[in-house]
Parts: sequence; C-alpha cells; structure tokens
Amino acid sequence: MVALFLCFTLIFATVASKTAPRPSTVDISYRHPHIYYHGRWDTSPGTWWAGSGFKLHIKNLHSLALNLGPFTTSPLAAVGVSLNYQDFVNFNVSAGANHIPILGSSFSSQSEANNVIRINVQGWQNNRINLNSITLNADSELLPYVPEELSFQFIGDSLSAGQFLPQGVDQAWPFLVGEHFKAEHRINAQPGAALSDIVSFGNVHGISYQFFRTEDTGFYYTTDHNFTTPWDFSRDRPAATHIIIHIGANDASQGVSNDEFITVYSDFLTRLRTIYPRQPIFVFTPWGWPNADGTIGQYYAGLYQIIVDKRTQGGDKNVFLVDTTGWVTFPDVFPDNQHPNVPGHAKIAGKFEEWLRVWGLKSHLNDLV
Repeated sequence: MVALFLCFTLIFATVASKTAPRPSTVDISYRHPHIYYHGRWDTSPGTWWAGSGFKLHIKNLHSLALNLGPFTTSPLAAVGVSLNYQDFVNFNVSAGANHIPILGSSFSSQSEANNVIRINVQGWQNNRINLNSITLNADSELLPYVPEELSFQFIGDSLSAGQFLPQGVDQAWPFLVGEHFKAEHRINAQPGAALSDIVSFGNVHGISYQFFRTEDTGFYYTTDHNFTTPWDFSRDRPAATHIIIHIGANDASQGVSNDEFITVYSDFLTRLRTIYPRQPIFVFTPWGWPNADGTIGQYYAGLYQIIVDKRTQGGDKNVFLVDTTGWVTFPDVFPDNQHPNVPGHAKIAGKFEEWLRVWGLKSHLNDLV
C-alpha cells in the first residue's frame, strides 16, 4: 500500500510539473548591473535634467514594461523610447506599471534577435521617473550595453533644452548632434537659468552652481526632494570626450554686466577643467534673437571671443570659439518667443555637425582615448 501511494504521488507530481504554467514575465530590479544609466539620477533612483534615462541590450525581447515608483511626476511624465536606434517615440508614463508596445505599430520594424532599447525623459520640467523595476518576457536575456567611446556633454539654457518643442529635448539640437555622430550624450540645460549663480526666471541658482549638482533647478519646487546633492562625475561612463556650452541669454536679461559675465564664464571654465582636464571645450557665441524684420537682437557681442582668448593666453589651447552668426533667422524660431522651432533646431544641429567635421572630430578623438 505504501509503495502504491508513493507511486501515485510521483505520478501526480510529474503531471503537475508538466502542466503548471511557467511565468510569462520576469522582473529586473533597477539595481541590475546591465542597466546602463545616463544623465543625472538620484538614489531613489529618479531622474533629473532633460534627457536623463537608461539603455538596455536585450536578447529575445517580446514585451517591456516600466514599473515606476511614487516619485514619478504626477499625473505623468513624457519619455522617448527608441528601438534599435530608430527615431524616438513619445510615451506618457506614470507611477505603477507602464506597458511599452515594442512590437506595436509605433515602431517601423519588428524586434530583432538582440535589441537595444533607449529610454529618456523628454521634458525640461515635470521630467522625473522613479524606476523600481523593468518587466520583460521570461525567455529574454539582459545583456551588457557597451557605450560608445565618443561622448558629448552639452551645457546650456532653454535654447538647448528643447523648451516649446513637441518632443522636448529629443528634438533639440544637442540631442540631434549626439544622434548624428552615434555618440553618448548628456544635456544639462535649464530654461530661464543664467550662468551666473543668481535668481533668474524661477531658477534659484545659475548653471555655474547647478551643473555640479545631481538635481536640476526644479528641486526647489519639489516637495519630496527640495534639496541638492553633489554630482559624482565618475558616474558619467564614459567620461565626456567633448564639452559644448551655449549660454548667456538669461545673464543678459538679468542685467549681468560685461565684466561680470566674463569673470563668471572664465571661472566656470576653470572649474570645468578640474573635471575635464584634456577634453576640447566649444564655446558658442549667441545666434541672438531673430526678428520679423530681419534684424537680430544680440547680447554680449565680442565677449565670448575675449573669454576664449583669455584661456588661450593662459596656456589652454583646447578651448574653441564656435561662431554661430547667421545660423538662426526668423523662420527658424517660434514667432511669439523667438526660440528655435523644430526645423530651426535641425538647422542648428546641421550647422554644428558640419563645423565639427571641418574641425576634425574623428581624428581628434583618437588623442583622447
């Protein structure tokens, strides 16, 4: 009788093991070492600054969901998702589970054997996602993502952050330049912020302070995180190979004098050199504020050349002036705010891409790696 019972138990267990449904999905913790984070993330982990996000390299991908925590912007945050280096597609996400239809009509091709998924927040504000985990189909495999050697660091204000664009930073000229060169790229740009550490258009700090912090200037209005923490630049993997700065419009609007601006900008470059000792730094002149009558409203004319010359005379031969005169005209901007529109950002990106080719981007990269 005992033997018969054991035999029945074994048969039942065997049948049960064959018929029990296998889990269809698997949750990947935000701590997984194969998640490649880029941009600025706090310890929650949550994003700050437009363009921050992560990249995944996945074998046999069929389904993807983002499980977001309570620090995600409410009611929603806009994110861009790119499958296998296609154009970014916009999705609105919120706290909880967010299914991303990777195999749906949003993307122009079906999933491949190995897939690269890129996800970033698009907005210059309301841009926080708090990642708890990622849900994938159970038979997928998360592989290491290998970042590109070429890595751009952009620093600026609304003219670089994608303010007023339908897809935010994903349509802004810095993002387009990074995509064109197939580079890693980080964008620390805050609308309304001056370079000088002053109150400006709702920003309680300037970029000369905020660039060295994890948080963007929105921290001041965020009840669950109204403080700043130093940014650990060793988390930027790889370290930036090229630094691009376009800033000054809000200093001029706040009445920062010529001499004060030269001092602030020069001090900022000196501090950047403690982080990026050898990398080329590109200093953009303003393209100005185009008017309907064809005139251009300028600010700090000639000062950027003085700033670059001071660095050169001090022995720093790796700071370069990018003269953007004539790059932006009235058809390239929104008439009501004079910020570049979508075609305008594409035009600026094309101008700078050509400038970098003439400068010798690829050959110079070999000196840095």
